[in-house]
Amino acid sequence: MNRERITRWLVSGPPFVFMVVFFVLPALIMVVASFRFPGEHGGLAPMFENGTWQFTLETYQFFFSDFIYTEIFLKSFLIAGLTTVICIAMAYPVALLITRVPKRFRDVMILLVVLPFASNFLIRVYAWMIILGPQSAFSIAINSVVTAFGFEPVTLLFSPFAVIVGMVYVHLPFMVLPLYTNLEKHDPILLDAAQDLGANAWKRFWKVTWPLSLPGVYAGSALVFIPVLGMFAVPDILGGTGDILIGNLIKEQFLGTRDWPFGSMLSIMLTLAVLAIAALAMRFSRKSLSYA
Repeated sequence: MNRERITRWLVSGPPFVFMVVFFVLPALIMVVASFRFPGEHGGLAPMFENGTWQFTLETYQFFFSDFIYTEIFLKSFLIAGLTTVICIAMAYPVALLITRVPKRFRDVMILLVVLPFASNFLIRVYAWMIILGPQSAFSIAINSVVTAFGFEPVTLLFSPFAVIVGMVYVHLPFMVLPLYTNLEKHDPILLDAAQDLGANAWKRFWKVTWPLSLPGVYAGSALVFIPVLGMFAVPDILGGTGDILIGNLIKEQFLGTRDWPFGSMLSIMLTLAVLAIAALAMRFSRKSLSYA
């Protein structure tokens, strides 16, 4: 019995300690910091001063009293949702194609999907600055078509369009891989049975393939939606001054204005939103698995 208990602790102990040290404790520090006063020169004011504990609800009251922060949250959710939908639309055909090619080619295609991770993240994002720049061949081609229809030339770089393009490019592999893992497990006999019952290709997809692939869709959506919510590098590099998302706001509070209590409060609110989304994704995934 003691040997089993020791084995159990040796297996589960290190991950538990890792989670406590690197996730639970930092989260608790952020929670406490969100109730403290900002320091005179930035950072945090002393927690205990003049014989009293220095805690306040001002950061939360300020957040809920100004709609601009709610607007930034909603905009971040909109960008994350749009990025997720585009990633699903682009990744699903790719994942489906990989599952239907001969097995000797699948490893190569999976390698091509993950190949962008071999290069630096910032280099890949800065490359889009060149692609979307006003003097790039892509921008010139787009504007030549736009002006041919009598519209004004458009600016692709430093725009919401550039932010969406960058987000989709960075997070697309995170959608392809879960979908491929799910689609690869589908039994082709189910499609043959549906065809024997008179279902055409479109009906076979919507009645068989799509419902069975929902766990992969939910997993990929969580892997895309949640990181996009907190992303600040892509909007900083490709977006304009009006493309501030919640990740940029948090970064500005810690590194710019140095209002650490407000930045901590924003981080807590974002964490709660992410946990709620993760719980919903898990619930829908389990429900779809039970139906399958």
